Amino acid sequence: MKKTSILLVFCFVLSLALTSCAQAKVKRYSVRVVKEYPHDVASFTQGLFFVDGSLYESTGMNGESTFRKVNLSDGKAERKFDFSRKYFVEGSVVLGNSLYILTWQNKVAFVYDFPSLKYRCTVSYPREGWGLTTDGTNLIASDGSSSLFFMDKDFKTVRNVTVKLNGRTMSNLNELEYVDGKVYANVYMTDLILIINPSSGNVEGTIDCTGLLSPSLRTADTDVLNGIAYDGKTKKLYFTGKYWPRLFEVSLVEK
Repeated sequence: MKKTSILLVFCFVLSLALTSCAQAKVKRYSVRVVKEYPHDVASFTQGLFFVDGSLYESTGMNGESTFRKVNLSDGKAERKFDFSRKYFVEGSVVLGNSLYILTWQNKVAFVYDFPSLKYRCTVSYPREGWGLTTDGTNLIASDGSSSLFFMDKDFKTVRNVTVKLNGRTMSNLNELEYVDGKVYANVYMTDLILIINPSSGNVEGTIDCTGLLSPSLRTADTDVLNGIAYDGKTKKLYFTGKYWPRLFEVSLVEK
């Protein structure tokens, strides 16, 4: 065998070995339900997050879009405001003293004072709005593609990363949550949540939520998994879905 051929074979074997190592680094989790809470079945959940121990939720659909402060124990809205029928609201998050709320295809975003929830302004938004979270410095958004967009408080894109799982591009990134230095992203229309390194875009873990909502609790209106909230004070993680009757406090179990 010629030296060139030997080198090519060596490179091929090395490539397979490196791929195998990369795959081994991706942790796989299932979920264990710690506690169940009521969730409003009229909520088409788009954004879900905690601030100072209080739960907030944005809900979508034209004519049904709302933003609300939710009582965790009974799932009812303690404060709530509605949006015009022309708006389909998506992800939401608080950064500093501002509440940011995206719309799906209206190409605008709303900014409110927080915690008063007093309307501040409507601004142009350059892409479809899907998920929204923050690392405490930047806003982090998804648009249904494989990209995560890091933006300043004026929605100017600072950078973006492509999300990949073992080198394979992952699209349909939807609801987002920033958890201990990682971005958690629900893959729309699936029971899969990705744990993403925000610097590289590489997926470092996957969470399989299959069976989280019991079939006995599902109706014809029950929609997909979509809703990730992390309470930094208690270090508790919560999942729900669109029109789901339950919000689940969960723990991750490595497979």
